[in-house]
Amino acid sequence: MRLVVVGASGRMGRTLVRAIAEAPDLALAGAVEPADSPHLGADAGTLAGLPPLGVTLSDDPLPLFAGAEGVVDFTVPAASVRFAALAAQARIVHVIGTTGFSEAEQAGIEAASRHAAVVKSGNMSLGVNLLAALVKRVAATLDESFDIEVLEMHHNRKVDAPSGTALLLGEAAAAGRGVTLAENGVFARHGITGARKPGDIGFATLRGGTVVGEHSVIFAGPAERIEFAHKAEDRMIFARGALAAARWARGRKPGLYSMTDVLGLSDF
Repeated sequence: MRLVVVGASGRMGRTLVRAIAEAPDLALAGAVEPADSPHLGADAGTLAGLPPLGVTLSDDPLPLFAGAEGVVDFTVPAASVRFAALAAQARIVHVIGTTGFSEAEQAGIEAASRHAAVVKSGNMSLGVNLLAALVKRVAATLDESFDIEVLEMHHNRKVDAPSGTALLLGEAAAAGRGVTLAENGVFARHGITGARKPGDIGFATLRGGTVVGEHSVIFAGPAERIEFAHKAEDRMIFARGALAAARWARGRKPGLYSMTDVLGLSDF
């Protein structure tokens, strides 16, 4: 399967290039960077710490998309929306690991998914998506006497908060409770906040150092507490998950899918 990596000079981009190079059933069909990138013209393999792959970084994605079967995208929301439109035009798979979308940007992704298979997730790792399925099941089992809190920590260069993974876990908890995160999520506490409201789903965000990603979901009940945690130790887990999503989506009808679909966890 021929894949294009967008944002190829970034940390996740370089990791994706390495993961594709390791996979015998995949090939790097192109590597894309913005027009102002200092890495344009560089070999994607060399940037990723590999021998040269003969694929140079370009700022012109459309011809690359036309010669590929999929694009893997861990960039920024505005860029992902543009890539989604181009992938839809080329009728190729679009795997999106970007987080931090506004409602308008999400609408752009949904529009593109009417013409191509799009797999979009706040986290591409197997472990996190299994965790989300467990959180949904536990939230459905326990009543509101158990308070739900989501705690996350990432490196000091992450620009969005809460993380896409934290939101994914919060959405799973809300779905289990039969409510919406928009109505029940509490994303900031400061000053005299008053007592915690039953049914709230709270979030706490930590930033520092080089932490790849750590997430905990806490169910705090009367005199007992249940905690679920996932700790990412290497970005390669996200790359491998994204490539599994690309394989799964190949040949699928147009639509907006998630890692829940890829992993067969929809009915868990």
